[in-house]
Amino acid sequence: MAENKRDYYEVLGVDKNATDDELKRAYRKLAKKYHPDTNPGDKEAEAKFKEASEAYAVLSDAQKRSQYDQFGHAAFQNGAGGGGGFDFSSMNMDDIFGNFSFFGDIFGGGRSQRGYNGPSQGASVLEKMSISFDEAIKGVEKELTITFKETCSTCGGSGAKAGSSPVTCSKCGGKGQVVMQTQSFFGMARTVSTCPDCNGKGKIIKDKCPDCRGTGYIPKTKKIMVSVPAGIDSGQRIKIAGMGEPGENGGERGDLLVEVRVGRHPVFIREDYDIFSTVPISYATAALGGTIRIATVDGEVEYDVKAGTQTDTKVRLRGKGVPSLRNKLVRGDHYVTLVVSVPTSLTKEQKDLLRQFEDSLNGDKTDSDSGKKGFFKKK
Repeated sequence: MAENKRDYYEVLGVDKNATDDELKRAYRKLAKKYHPDTNPGDKEAEAKFKEASEAYAVLSDAQKRSQYDQFGHAAFQNGAGGGGGFDFSSMNMDDIFGNFSFFGDIFGGGRSQRGYNGPSQGASVLEKMSISFDEAIKGVEKELTITFKETCSTCGGSGAKAGSSPVTCSKCGGKGQVVMQTQSFFGMARTVSTCPDCNGKGKIIKDKCPDCRGTGYIPKTKKIMVSVPAGIDSGQRIKIAGMGEPGENGGERGDLLVEVRVGRHPVFIREDYDIFSTVPISYATAALGGTIRIATVDGEVEYDVKAGTQTDTKVRLRGKGVPSLRNKLVRGDHYVTLVVSVPTSLTKEQKDLLRQFEDSLNGDKTDSDSGKKGFFKKK
């Protein structure tokens, strides 16, 4: 019944002064959300899709919109807008969704008719390369072996046997696409898809070149030098233009993507642009202080340990981390954890000296009265 229908403006989510472009944008959004192709088996979505389509069919027509604004749903009770379903045959779907196959620009399934049989860039190729931790920090020129498709010298890249040439595809007539008419909510809808016989090329090779087997390309093993920038991390990729798959119909080659895998370091751990490591120090150095040498990615550096340093003390070496990929002059930091090393094997004399040291900390007397030297005198 008309009185059970929602207001068409409310359905599309626009006000009564909405322009044609605003109506079109609102409907496109709802059609994308509730289209049956993206909601298979969902009756509620199907109902909302029909409701939005009906609302747009009325409001996009100036005469029908005027009638609806004056009389509401009652204006169509005796016509197609009654209980028998709305007539969408007058709707121009190309105007709504552009020059694409049925809803192709929304759902990703369509291509512009001009996109078939025209030049297209080749696909990208992914290769992986392993480098060491130090190479990732400092950068390196690395040789990589790849399989590269070169134009077949026998057929010149046509894929056809010598003395023959590709012929026009009879199924698509050389267009590279086929058109099918299907019944939809809007009446007859046109679906455009790639020709299955020629795979969108518009040409079919009947007599294939024996060397490339009709592909037009011969695989060749090729060695290239890859420039790995300083600061690269595992999983990051280097793009080398024009080293990917060949293009179609005169299109440019795709790109070569080199994914880097960085090996582990026995001492250093990397987090973003910072480096972390642990350095052991002796008990005496921790208690009395002293100079130690710390290994960094730039070599060893000297560091003065303060007297009374406790284990797990953190030290920051500014600018000794990983170089930034954007600016090699900018670097992270190196964080060092100082761990007091406790000896596990002591001689009897060393144990006696440590006991005397402990007694001295507790305020006990030394053994000087019995002729023995105390801990600090022996030191």
